[in-house]
Amino acid sequence: MAASEFLPQPARYAVFVDAGYLYAASGALLLEASSRREYRVFAEKLIKALTAHADERINGELLRLYWFDAAPRKQPTVEQRVIANLPLVKLRLGNLNAQGQQKGVDAQLRADLESLARHRAITDAVLLAGDEDMLPAVEAAQSYGVRVHLWGVEPTHGSNQAEWLVWESDTVEVLPADFVRPYFARAGVLPGAEPPSAVAASTSRPSVPSPSQVFAGKVAPPPPVRPPLPSTAAAAVGSAGKAVEGKGAEGRLAEGKAAESRAVEGKGESKLGPDRGAMLEVGEHVAQKWVFERGRDNIRDLLPGPILPPVIDKELLIDAEKILGRSLRPYQEARTWLRDGFWERIYREFGIGIGTSGS
Repeated sequence: MAASEFLPQPARYAVFVDAGYLYAASGALLLEASSRREYRVFAEKLIKALTAHADERINGELLRLYWFDAAPRKQPTVEQRVIANLPLVKLRLGNLNAQGQQKGVDAQLRADLESLARHRAITDAVLLAGDEDMLPAVEAAQSYGVRVHLWGVEPTHGSNQAEWLVWESDTVEVLPADFVRPYFARAGVLPGAEPPSAVAASTSRPSVPSPSQVFAGKVAPPPPVRPPLPSTAAAAVGSAGKAVEGKGAEGRLAEGKAAESRAVEGKGESKLGPDRGAMLEVGEHVAQKWVFERGRDNIRDLLPGPILPPVIDKELLIDAEKILGRSLRPYQEARTWLRDGFWERIYREFGIGIGTSGS
């Protein structure tokens, strides 16, 4: 037997969070809510609070936090995309069926917990859950010598954790209402509840500012002043700028790119960024694509806007660059126009008035 096997295993722990339990228990406790639609969660801050609390309670270093949740067709929501980009956080998604039931979450949790225990990657595991389906995961980890610390959320009455799960865990702690309260807030009524026709008929409703107005201190920027192009280049760009009836967004964008290439042919690398019309077109195209692929309920989480979470803003930029076939990093103004087009399409989708960015 190798001498290294007699060395003590360094203390290390992982945190396993059943988000379905955490959200349901906290929503019921703080807001008497039975659906996630009734409240907002500041998930990033909540995760930081949980890891800080574990650091105080558990001996050793944190390996990582596992966040188990579900989404329809496993298509991550805005919140879940933000969580997946946090350091030392691993997002695991099960499927959320039409009845609002999570499928596959307990199996994923057991697989991760048992794998870490079997490979001696951890000495302790913090499990924030309440369902009896988590019992096999606890027993499997303990069979490899891992201590399991069960956390729960203060119940409204009685207990919100399975009795056998409590019995089998090595330690049990209940997080009080004051611990979770800062990270939950009742969801406000979206300003775009009326259909688009009702919004168009209303003249008294204040409009939602565009991204350009937000990033420029609520003041619409003046139109950019561009140096005049040579006659041949101006003719090429001008002809590409005219939208052809019946053509899709990608077709018009292809024309614009071709014209821009002709305009700078023989002059080396282009000094001009994409024009405003093209960027608005791209922004709307990406927005429409996201509504179709990710679903209206998912995109609704971005409202009221117009500032996107950094992770989602990066995804918008990447999708736009794929369509354009070029980088937008050097062109701050073009990126703002991109956001303008994105939000114009989203606001129309949900029947919300929008401010203008300037001509």
